[in-house]
Amino acid sequence: MCSEGSHEEIDLIGWDGDTLVFVEVRTRRGDARGTPEESITPAKRAKLIATAQSYVQAHGVEDRDWRIDVAAVELSPRGQLLRIDIIENAIEERR
Repeated sequence: MCSEGSHEEIDLIGWDGDTLVFVEVRTRRGDARGTPEESITPAKRAKLIATAQSYVQAHGVEDRDWRIDVAAVELSPRGQLLRIDIIENAIEERR
């Protein structure tokens, strides 16, 4: 889902009770490039926050709580699923 005025994507958007949840899915095959969690650079983090803020404003839900979770998916070099972890509130806005 692209937010207005941005080419950055949010992989999943949904509700957890009254909280709007944006989910960034990160997948790694093998461990040569680190874990899925390690693939979120400071620049990616900033883009995700900006995209989420833009979505919240564009959809008139500024008064609702929201968070950004990460779904970390690891595959073996042959593509076999090794793990899926959901990390709630993995990306927080720095104030």
